[in-house]
Amino acid sequence: MKWLPFELHTHTPHSDGMHTLLEMCRKAKELGLSGIALTDHNTTSGMADAASVTEETGIAVIPGLEWTTFYGHMLTLGVPYSEWRDLGPTDIHKGIDRVHEQGGIVGIAHPFSLGSPICTGCHWEYAVRDWNQIDYMEVWHETLPPMRNHNAPAFETWTRLLNEGYRISGTAGRDWHRTSDEDDPPAFTYLGLKHENGLPGTEDVVDAIRSGRICVSMGPLLELQITCGEDRYGLGEVIDVKSAGAEASCELKLQVIPSAHPGRQTGSNDPGRIIIIETNAGEMLRRPVNEGTDEIRYSFSPEGLKWMRIRLSGMLNGALTTLAFTNPIYFEGAAS
Repeated sequence: MKWLPFELHTHTPHSDGMHTLLEMCRKAKELGLSGIALTDHNTTSGMADAASVTEETGIAVIPGLEWTTFYGHMLTLGVPYSEWRDLGPTDIHKGIDRVHEQGGIVGIAHPFSLGSPICTGCHWEYAVRDWNQIDYMEVWHETLPPMRNHNAPAFETWTRLLNEGYRISGTAGRDWHRTSDEDDPPAFTYLGLKHENGLPGTEDVVDAIRSGRICVSMGPLLELQITCGEDRYGLGEVIDVKSAGAEASCELKLQVIPSAHPGRQTGSNDPGRIIIIETNAGEMLRRPVNEGTDEIRYSFSPEGLKWMRIRLSGMLNGALTTLAFTNPIYFEGAAS
């Protein structure tokens, strides 16, 4: 698996962004990103320059759109365009079906941002009848996302949905409109891509997000693997406990890989960083970790588990907060 950092929520002057696609991709390269999703408000016209920009900068550009409505903002990825203007507060699934029929995915953007009159439509108000139809949720939004108040209920809602049995991917989105030297640092969404050679294509990125091969981070990459029986599993995969013959025990292996980019060494010298193993049953383990040198192994029983993810906490801007988290590995057939 090849892990590449992406920014999944961006805007150009084709909607309300301040920098051209070329300017943004040049900056993305400086930051250490491998690709972006272009999600202008209600238009895909900015994709006209994508091929030439990728050729010049080496940054992959994935087609997207941000449906910007009175009842919420929904991100679509992997399709050239999908109609959204006829959707009311109770029929969002009609639009979601159109995206899925074209092979794309949908994600809820900043669901707990302030709505009217501060930002009309920014707060999610659509009625979701079937959460299985939501591919991902932007649980971290804007720069310095662990410190933004509206991200706490988004992360809590994602966790609640996981507990209820839904397998929804959690992502970060800078909502990138402009750049200045005073910007706070953004989180990166690391995607696990199966094709290791060359730039990832749209299908590769869409598949990684849909499948939950995701680590969201202010700096280090968390590489998680679980062995049950004779088989190994990674982020987003489902462990059939009975088929694996692993009723007694599974083993977790985790490495914290420091970012190679000099601007993303967040917390690397913090002796108080803690790895937290989280599950639907609550926290399973807390222990200190040394980035890049400490490989954590932990044996556990899968009894009662639906999902498991890793969270890294540490100091950021003088406060103790979450630095990174993985998407879950899921369990089926475990005794409750």
